[in-house]
Amino acid sequence: MSAEEAEKRRGFFAAMSAFLIWGMLPLYLKQLHDTPAVQIMAHRVVWACVFVFAYLALKGELGKVGAALRDPAARLRLAASAVLVSVNWLIYVWAVTCGHVIESSLGYFINPLVSVLLGVFVLKESLSRAQWSAVGLAALGVLWLTVQVGRPPWIALALALSFGGYGLIRKKVAVDSVAGLGVETLLVAPFMLAWLLWCTQAGTLSFAHHDRLLDGLLIASGAVTAVPLVLFAYGVRRIPLSTVGLLQYLGPTLQLLTGIFVFHEPFTQTQLIGFGLIWSALAVYAGEGFWRSYRRRPAPVAA
Repeated sequence: MSAEEAEKRRGFFAAMSAFLIWGMLPLYLKQLHDTPAVQIMAHRVVWACVFVFAYLALKGELGKVGAALRDPAARLRLAASAVLVSVNWLIYVWAVTCGHVIESSLGYFINPLVSVLLGVFVLKESLSRAQWSAVGLAALGVLWLTVQVGRPPWIALALALSFGGYGLIRKKVAVDSVAGLGVETLLVAPFMLAWLLWCTQAGTLSFAHHDRLLDGLLIASGAVTAVPLVLFAYGVRRIPLSTVGLLQYLGPTLQLLTGIFVFHEPFTQTQLIGFGLIWSALAVYAGEGFWRSYRRRPAPVAA
């Protein structure tokens, strides 16, 4: 195996590991169900900040954080992305701990198509007929769920829109992904620390007031947040984006299966039809992407 192939293989397993961790995250968060969602969110941000800066220090890349903070445009955009990813994390934690794992998985199935629409309306990108068909199928799935259930799938839409907006902003910021996460957590961590201190004064803080296992899980939530992002950043630079595009469905698929078979959340025929329309949209979108990638391959040179 050549060095380049070995590098691609490591990148593939790093990216796959990131999506596996994200897919199994509901199992972890369910262990924290006695802790309010905002406190879990606060611990995720604070401890993720600690782990990310430890990682950057080991890599000798702390200067990237300083450079981003000194750039007014980058600082403003990272502040906006920090708000969006914080909203995304909070909604996700609340949804999982309150028994909405299936609907939260729907949000991450929809997310790639939300990113496509943001590319069209914000970045002025153009779509092929197949891509418009995929967007239409997904919209039909969401409309079906709205009509049949009697309300829009608010959790899924909020997760998809917040993470899609986060991806859009990060696309426009020329900052390394891990250093960018360091800036984002650094900007939000003071507010989260203030919230934890207020909880301490109010006597509602879970940390250090229950058992050591819960304390350990809350601290480790920072690593659970930061490690897959570091693995993803490592992998995405070493494997084709088409491969990343397929791997990204591993996370919500595992979340969906966890919601159905582990937490025994109801999954009705109505939901199956709605999910089926969205899965069909993703199949069209992914298939069209592979076809374009295949067409762009250079033809073999004759001897």
